[in-house]
Amino acid sequence: MTARIGVVGIGWWAVVMHIPTLQGCRDAEVVAICDLDEEKLRVAGDRFGIAARYRDLDRMLAQERLDGLVVATPHVAHAGPAVAGLEAGCHVLVEKPMATSVQDARAIAQAAERAGREVMVPTGLNFTRFSAKAAEWVRGGRIGQLRHVVAQMGSPLDDLMAGKPMAETADHLFRPPPSTWADPKRAGGYGWGQMSHALAWVAYVTDTGIEQLGCLDVKSPSGVDYYDAAMGRLSGGATLALSGASTVPKHVGMHTDVRLYGTEGMVSFSNLPARLELRRHDGADEAMPLTDFEGLYDGSLPVKAFARLCAGEEVENASNARNGLRVTAALDAMYRAAASGKVEATGVS
Repeated sequence: MTARIGVVGIGWWAVVMHIPTLQGCRDAEVVAICDLDEEKLRVAGDRFGIAARYRDLDRMLAQERLDGLVVATPHVAHAGPAVAGLEAGCHVLVEKPMATSVQDARAIAQAAERAGREVMVPTGLNFTRFSAKAAEWVRGGRIGQLRHVVAQMGSPLDDLMAGKPMAETADHLFRPPPSTWADPKRAGGYGWGQMSHALAWVAYVTDTGIEQLGCLDVKSPSGVDYYDAAMGRLSGGATLALSGASTVPKHVGMHTDVRLYGTEGMVSFSNLPARLELRRHDGADEAMPLTDFEGLYDGSLPVKAFARLCAGEEVENASNARNGLRVTAALDAMYRAAASGKVEATGVS
């Protein structure tokens, strides 16, 4: 079966990652694109040879008999298209963060359950073999009961978070808009834009949500968070130290470092330099051999998994609607905590 996939939200990441990756999959075809901007539809449609172009999502869903829908609209506009796609019978890949409010995230998760369809959030680290191994160790009890989590990540996005053009996109078809990344009223900032990756990894590996968070941040020139320092508690009682920084040098790239401490040992993970290690009190340690190249962030992994899912294959959804809800709830609480100066509850376990 060749899956029929549509894309709504024809911006920078859709034309850099989603469409070319799907067109390279033998089991998927991008048959239609949708956006409010006619010029973007024309430019992207001509570049990728996609004839079916829509400004109305409901019309596209009604006419194209889609197996899957990619939602690549701005952060604050994910819920409507995602729910519409699910109700039309599509599996839905919705860009991270899945939503920017708990209400919207619940609506997406509930729509998926009603429709019997999958929601996939493309947090790429979750779809690697080393993350699957980490989940096997932790969920299998190799570190005992989880007691403490340390998660830190950084990205080379100081220009984007400051409302400036992202330097490395100067020759791209489209560029990331400041309205999505650098506007505090539209879920701009490092938390919504990037820390969803680290939170999704922790939620996947531990299969645990975060109950409460406190946070301090430092603002960028555009008024969104450049740096975040948060602390909290997971639903099982473990404590959490979480931090993010958007001013990594451009030549370094995104890095994520996580340590999971339990009653019987610990797991250490880093994608740059790449390593995954299990250390136990009884000395029965393990380590997965990794190259630094393997640790580089690969945004195509979840998109390829989505193509296989839509084509009817069995795929582990390592960043599903439940994961997306947990991440959204944690980030929502983190931002509320930074504003209030108090520890805020997520409302999601």
